[in-house]
Amino acid sequence: MLPKQWILRHVDLREQMALASLLAISPLTASVLLARGISTKVEADRWLSPHQGATHDPFLIPDIEQAVDRLHRAVQTGERICFYGDYDVDGMSATSLYVLFFSRLGANVSWYIPHRLREGYGLNESALARLHGDGVTLLVTSDCGTTAHREVEAACRLGLDVIITDHHQGEELLPPAFAVMNPYRRDSRYPFPGLCSAGLAYKVVQAYQTKYGSGSVTLESLLDLVALATVADVVPLQDENRYLVRQGLDLISRGVRPGINALKSAAGVERVCTAETIAFRLAPRINAAGRLAHADLGVRLLTTESEEEAQQLAGQLEQLNRERQAIEQQTVAEALAAVDSKTTSAALVVASRKWHLGVVGIVAARLVERYHRPAVVIAINEQGLGKGSARSVPGFDLYQALSECRDLLKGYGGHPAAAGLTIEESRLPEFVERFQDVAARWDAQHGRTPLLHVDAEVKLMDVGPRAVRELGLLHPFGAGNPEPVFVVRNLTMLDVRVVGEGHLKLVVRQPGSMPVESIGFRLGELLAQRGLSSKASIDLACIPELNRWNGFDRIQLRIKDLRACRPS
Repeated sequence: MLPKQWILRHVDLREQMALASLLAISPLTASVLLARGISTKVEADRWLSPHQGATHDPFLIPDIEQAVDRLHRAVQTGERICFYGDYDVDGMSATSLYVLFFSRLGANVSWYIPHRLREGYGLNESALARLHGDGVTLLVTSDCGTTAHREVEAACRLGLDVIITDHHQGEELLPPAFAVMNPYRRDSRYPFPGLCSAGLAYKVVQAYQTKYGSGSVTLESLLDLVALATVADVVPLQDENRYLVRQGLDLISRGVRPGINALKSAAGVERVCTAETIAFRLAPRINAAGRLAHADLGVRLLTTESEEEAQQLAGQLEQLNRERQAIEQQTVAEALAAVDSKTTSAALVVASRKWHLGVVGIVAARLVERYHRPAVVIAINEQGLGKGSARSVPGFDLYQALSECRDLLKGYGGHPAAAGLTIEESRLPEFVERFQDVAARWDAQHGRTPLLHVDAEVKLMDVGPRAVRELGLLHPFGAGNPEPVFVVRNLTMLDVRVVGEGHLKLVVRQPGSMPVESIGFRLGELLAQRGLSSKASIDLACIPELNRWNGFDRIQLRIKDLRACRPS
């Protein structure tokens, strides 16, 4: 792991104390709010307690009114509607949301999720032909379609009307669909482009309900699906996403949906659910369906009303997730071995005919985490066709970088932070050279040292359970609203261990404080990398959290980085 540059946010002490007094909060929480640009009571109230007024008018989304009109006509005439989704959590959640709402209106609905290995991402002409043969006349996508020009043209020739619900970036020219609802369209008037596809589907349902009324499914009851997708797809937890996720987390915590409740049980989740619960416990299990089997399992789990069926499906997903973990561990080891001789390059591109396509995105994320540079991981099939996933570092736009390599690719798509591509094995050397050249030009301008933004410097004795609970009011944490990070200086290490799968566990103390346990996940080598002995004094960049033990809450520090103690 590369040493990080700690960027300590400057906070005016007078503003800090004034905001703390105005809101009756601790100076610690006030400093975090100020560091994030929140300086007034109105802004702080909205941030601490997002409410319904934080959402925007759905009719500002391009093509949404003609989409709901077309859906209403299909509902009224009994046309067969197919909701066609991607095989990740966002696609499955959006598809489930559509199916639940429109089936309760009495619509003739079905769903289709392509198989990751046999069909690949997005629309494909064979599936469209089969759906047309089954009597489908209206196709509504979730999390795909923006770049599917050829496939949408094929659908039009078959007589299928296509409505696209997608948030992936694309070219200025749109496919010839009946409606293309994408907040990244250049002509979009929607004030917040950060919705995931399930969030967009929610806005479609909201617009439909506004214009035509609803069935027995309320808008609020669908927010658990929106929260799952929003967190899993790593879209910014800002603006109305904060409201949608907060309300959805409440539903997930209360276990109102049989499938999610069964999944929580299988994952051993018993406490109140947070965005972290989704990111690390629930989403990986749902994603395992699309990675190793078929994403139909995920849609069935999220739409079933049977507790018995939910438990059965959750058990299948739990088993698939264990298999995914084993495959991932092996692939990560092989990918790390493959890049050992290439660590000076500005970007990492690794490929193999032995790797499972279902884990390449996770492996790319692991490489970024370790080497702090853009990474592309490609699984090549027996026919020499490679399909891969790319992950990025902050500031490096993957979609733009792949656009500069478009003539070497059979296809690509995604976001600045995550993308996918298809490439012939024979074109890999050219692609590696050009992609690394694009990354090298970016490096020359921005540098490669990873940055760690720190909200404030604190004394260990000032970080108590009450302060940590108050910081929790700033949730949900994730992309665009990271967990507050603090620096604690001049710590003595009372105990040093490596536990589990390479986790660093410390017991630290500051002069005048009680000993506090600290944990650094997958940071077991950090002391050696920094050249520190167990007797060294250290500065710690960390996230304080509560660890409940025997009915009592204790402070635990989650380590983000550490270094030798520097004079104040």
